[in-house]
Amino acid sequence: MKGVIKRYGERVVLDRVDFSIAPGERVALMGPSGSGKSTLLNCVGGIDRPDAGEVHVAGKRIDRLDHDALASLRRRTVTTIFQFFHLLPTLTASENVALPLQLLGIKSAECDRRVAELLGSVGVDHRADALPEQLSGGEMQRVAIARALAPEPSVILADEPTGNLDSTTGESILDLLESLSDRLGCALLLVTHSRRAARICHRTLLLRDGKFEGHA
Repeated sequence: MKGVIKRYGERVVLDRVDFSIAPGERVALMGPSGSGKSTLLNCVGGIDRPDAGEVHVAGKRIDRLDHDALASLRRRTVTTIFQFFHLLPTLTASENVALPLQLLGIKSAECDRRVAELLGSVGVDHRADALPEQLSGGEMQRVAIARALAPEPSVILADEPTGNLDSTTGESILDLLESLSDRLGCALLLVTHSRRAARICHRTLLLRDGKFEGHA
């Protein structure tokens, strides 16, 4: 990000933000509610466009991309893990993970192989045929992580990924994110209120009133 400004009406949510994250780096983004954390995440993910400034992801200036190009970016390059999982309720665990691969046109046999590998890597291959309502919170988040990893993205955005989990399950999810990002070399931008969650990151940034205040 270079000099990014984002407003909602008269309110400035991001105020000339400069920010970068390197391949394989994990950065925690902390700050009070309303400080602009989710907006920053949305600008990196191409969901929101800044009112001024530039956003570059994986060599592309994404604030200038059209709708179709942004959709392609979100399928291939930048994926998101949410606090409330956002699994499709009528699809099994394996079908949820397969969906982004199908959208990319991956052939059936290769898709099946990658889904099995992904579910195994997050420790829920034995739950492949279960619907989300049959899974625990921790299992749902593991499936959501597998889905986010399916396109082999350059950047993973995680918005309070342990906020809806008990502390023990949350710790296991954080350990999983740390090990997977190390192994795969993808950047991880983690929005959190928890210093325990931030511990897996290489650095922590504090955002307040749309501006960075330095390192936590």
